[in-house]
Amino acid sequence: MTFPKEYRQILDMLGEGKITAEEAQRLMEKLGGSTQRGSDAGRSDAGAFASSEEAAADAGVRTAVLVQPGGGTGSSGGKGTMPKYLRILVNSSDGDEVNIRVPLQLVRAGLKLSTVLPNDAKEKITEKGIDLSKLGELEGEALIEALRELSVDVDSSDGDVVRIFCE
Repeated sequence: MTFPKEYRQILDMLGEGKITAEEAQRLMEKLGGSTQRGSDAGRSDAGAFASSEEAAADAGVRTAVLVQPGGGTGSSGGKGTMPKYLRILVNSSDGDEVNIRVPLQLVRAGLKLSTVLPNDAKEKITEKGIDLSKLGELEGEALIEALRELSVDVDSSDGDVVRIFCE
């Protein structure tokens, strides 16, 4: 399936983090009225995108949407997708929020991953049996390849939520 050029540009901007999913949805809806009505391929994907985003919003969950080659969207980095950022989200039960987005170019350049994690996030990750120090043994593209599949979701009994993923 092919997307009109405008849809592809919107998905590219979404993948690069220049716009939010809601902004992308609004832009696609506006384009729906100005592009060919006979071609429903773009509209059906926009509708699927909107419904998955609405479902996530209803559940109170933040989602990472990645643009894959060919214009499709997915929830995790597949073999064809090169992640650009490491995203760390922490929502504690006492109201503290952490939202960190680390460019993977910095990781490639040798930034130690543990230096960007808040201490409470490190503790929660360690409690779940994940040893981030093993990532320190990897370098460059090997590290990026390991991070590509990374998805950490921690929901503690006291209400703290930690999410770590690549986008």
